[in-house]
Amino acid sequence: MHKGFTLLELLIVIGIMAILVTAATIVLNPAELLKQARDSQRLSDLDAIKTAIALHLATGNIPDVYFGATGTIAKCTVATTSPFTATGNGCGSGLATSSRIVTGGGWVAVNLTDVPGGVAPLGVLPMDPTNAGDYLYAYAANDSTNVFEINTRMESAKYGSGTANKMSNTNDGGSNDNWYEIGTSLTL
Repeated sequence: MHKGFTLLELLIVIGIMAILVTAATIVLNPAELLKQARDSQRLSDLDAIKTAIALHLATGNIPDVYFGATGTIAKCTVATTSPFTATGNGCGSGLATSSRIVTGGGWVAVNLTDVPGGVAPLGVLPMDPTNAGDYLYAYAANDSTNVFEINTRMESAKYGSGTANKMSNTNDGGSNDNWYEIGTSLTL
């Protein structure tokens, strides 16, 4: 007598496996999980930038949120619609840059090397995981009051507009419900 599986038994097992894989895919929603992962990266990046700017303002030789100039500025990692409401010079006005340098010429207009020891708290400025279309990092600052705002657009259902999450576009305390805002002034 031969021991083994019959064709019918194999087909039943394959059918059950297909049902389980389909159910797991529907429940887990891999596309949404990827969006949440990108949003988590965005939150981490913006927090790191905010911390680096706060360190610069607290310990820098010349605390300045608009390196080499005065007034109000807005920069983005890609030139698209500006998330800022009060600057008058949005990201698409020729100020947009994709530069990642930390010496004031990057998309964050702060010389982060102007801290004790001269070593910037960030090696390079981070970029949005997508960095295309409406998914970007944006920086605005008013040098006369030394306030700044850093923005990004969240894409997942967990962090996007209309959710109850504190870390969402809508509930961040800022002036624009379409963008996640962090910084010392959320109305730029």
